Formats: sequence, C-alpha cells, structure tokens
Amino acid sequence: MAKKDLIGGKLWETYSNNVIERMNNPTYFGEISPEEADAENRRLIVADWGAESCGDAVRLFWLVDTKSDTILKARFKTFGCGTAIASSDVMAELCMGKTVDEALKITNLDVEKALRDTEDQAAIPPQKMHCSVMAYDVIKKAASLYKGVEMEDPEEEEIVCECARVSLKTVKDVIRINDLKSVEEITRYTKAGAFCGSCIRPGGHEKRKYYLEDILAEVRAEMDREKIKSIGSLETFEEMSPIAQYKAIEEIFAEKIKPILHRDGGDVEVMDIKKEGEETIIFIRYLGGCATCAAAGTGTLSMIDKVLKETAGPRVTARMI
Repeated sequence: MAKKDLIGGKLWETYSNNVIERMNNPTYFGEISPEEADAENRRLIVADWGAESCGDAVRLFWLVDTKSDTILKARFKTFGCGTAIASSDVMAELCMGKTVDEALKITNLDVEKALRDTEDQAAIPPQKMHCSVMAYDVIKKAASLYKGVEMEDPEEEEIVCECARVSLKTVKDVIRINDLKSVEEITRYTKAGAFCGSCIRPGGHEKRKYYLEDILAEVRAEMDREKIKSIGSLETFEEMSPIAQYKAIEEIFAEKIKPILHRDGGDVEVMDIKKEGEETIIFIRYLGGCATCAAAGTGTLSMIDKVLKETAGPRVTARMI
C-alpha cells in the first residue's frame, strides 16, 4: 500500500522510508533463548522498559561475550506503535558489536538519526520522539543488569511521571541531549505529563517532589552556565576577559531574553558591562515596544535580572540607562 493511500498521505509523509520499512519488516525482532546463550557460552541479558498506562513497552535481549563485554547479538520485542518497532529495531542494530559501556553512549538522537533517509530531514514527527527515548532507556536498563548495579542513584531514578513511568534521570537527559526548551517538548519526547498532568506544575492531584517546569528551569540554567564557562574557558563569568563576558551576555540575551520581548514587539540592547564592587552590572537600553512600556522598569527588568543571575551568576545584575 502506498503512503498516499492512508489518511491522504499526510501522516506518512512525516516518516522516513527507513522508518516505514522497519515498521513493516524489522530485522532484529525476536528473542534470544537461554538455550542459545548456553550453547554459545555467552551471557544473556533480558531488560524490560515501558509504561503499562500508555501501552508502550520494549524488551531487549543481549547476547554478551563476558571476556570483552561485547554485545554479539541483540533482539527486541515491543508493545507499541510502528515507530516503537522501528526505533527498537535500529536500537538493537546499533548495540551489536559494541561493548556494554559503548552501548550506554547511544542516545535517542542516535536512534532517530539512524532512521533518517537523508541527513537533514527528520525521520519521525516530534510527537513520536518518545519512542526513541524508550529505546534509550531500555539500553540503560540492560547495562545495569549486566553490571549488577542499580540503574541510577535513588534520586536520579525517582519517578517524575507515574502515569508514563518516566524517571528524573530520563527527563534531565532528554532535555540536555535534545536541547529542549519547553514542557510541551518534554511531553512529546517522553510522554511525561501527557496523562493526568499532575507532574507538570504544582496544583495537580497531589503534591509532588519534582515538577517538569522546575526540572526544565534547573537543567536549562545548568546548561547556560556550562555554555558560559566553555565560551571563556574559565571557571566563572567574573574571571572572563571583557570581550568574552560581552560575547557570553550577548548569547544569553539572544537565546533567553530577546525572544520573549519580540513576542510583544519589544527589544533590548546591551550597552555596557561594568564592575561595581562585587557586582557586574549589565547596562541595557530598551527598543521598540519596550521603550514605552510601563512594565519595562519593573516586571521586564526583573525577568532580565533573574535570567542573568541564573545563567551568568548571582552577582550579575541588569540596569536600565
């Protein structure tokens, strides 16, 4: 059946031909039996990952040479959509020939990119990226079973979304790996928050230790601080050269502040950076709608100041001129 024969072709046009082929004819679907492992004198690892509530689950089989820790054979079984089948199939393929530690470095982006027809065109729509994340999670589970250790530290393995069984570690990793910038993107990639919604922000069914909004803000702030350090190749923003400081601040404004102001027809310009005692002052000038906005010196300035403190450091302050 041709793509265009189903739902006007619109749905299928968002999938690569590689995905379609693996949906229909997965190469590595199946299982590895204990008898096969015994016959080849290899260690069999069987790992399960998924969430009963949303119907997605994958079982991964590894046949491992314990002398070299090399995964000689991988197979999978899955309950889920065609994308889950295709993602699991390529995940199994990527594992084979690698050591267990090397397999741990496979990310959901590696899975998605391996499913592409061309390098510059996504293989699956954003709302199906959670299937590639499930493949990433089951690798971590298999590695933990092989090594005989807990999958993660207790805090990192704490479940954030009970409905979709998504852990704190997975949420943090997916934000970082995929450069996610919104809770909606987290939900598309992991299904966390897609059901009862109580894990998104306070005010849901019951009080929770972690909320997606807070995790996102924390991880994004960490990423921004790391980016600033990499720009200056120094430990802190205060230790950067003036040129490196200015470059770092310009990037923060371009990525975190200006897009917010642009939505309301406003803009801002960094005019100067000066050291005053223990504080670094970022002098700014408003443009466009911000120049005449009553909130420019209060709410808007407070937002800019908060972003600077979270990213550049607690002693970095915004000031209007």
